Amino acid sequence: MYLNLIQIAESFGVAESVVEGWARDEGLPHTPDRGRLLFDRAQVAQWAVARGLAARAGFLAPEASVFATGCRLAPLLKAGGIWRDVPASGVAQVFDRIVAVLPAATPPVRQLLAQRLRANGGVTWAPVGRGFALPHPGARIALGRDSGTLAMLLLRDPLPLPGNGTDGVPITRLIFFIAPSPRAHLDLLGRLSRLLARGPLPELLMQGAKDEELFAALAAADDSAANAPHPEVPT
Repeated sequence: MYLNLIQIAESFGVAESVVEGWARDEGLPHTPDRGRLLFDRAQVAQWAVARGLAARAGFLAPEASVFATGCRLAPLLKAGGIWRDVPASGVAQVFDRIVAVLPAATPPVRQLLAQRLRANGGVTWAPVGRGFALPHPGARIALGRDSGTLAMLLLRDPLPLPGNGTDGVPITRLIFFIAPSPRAHLDLLGRLSRLLARGPLPELLMQGAKDEELFAALAAADDSAANAPHPEVPT
């Protein structure tokens, strides 16, 4: 879904000139089209998460899309698992192992996905600050509603990404996810970024909480999202 300059400005609660500055100077993904700028909704969402920005209203409003696809985090985490004491050099191998058991996916699909993740730019890392990042496939994927996975990786040593996190803190905690659909991708990206911005999950991860505590935190977040009112938005 492509949005125009006015829609992006309204979503972030800023002037159109600010959005133009982001596109010109801050790497906001955009497509020139006959004298105007168009913005891919998924790319803008990823760009915003990487910079700790949150949409306030309109087409990117996070509260409007939360839980829109019914994806629950706790079952996804059971599929992907919690990986502890992972060396930074071994993150790619862990991703391979997670993809190898991706639910409701055929071996050829798993192989293709693993190849895509290994390719240059195949993973979008999305640092969110405080040593956390949300790596996910860089390309949109449609796997089917019964697929998808989520994994937590607690690293032994910092991940060598350019600039580390958005605040310069070395990245040592990853939440890796593969969504079952492009729309679910946006939902999960928004939900996970908010969970890392507020609530108990960041502290639990930094303290090396037990598996059952982490599963309980996600289950509570699932229940909260399922019970919250969600207005309809254009898709």
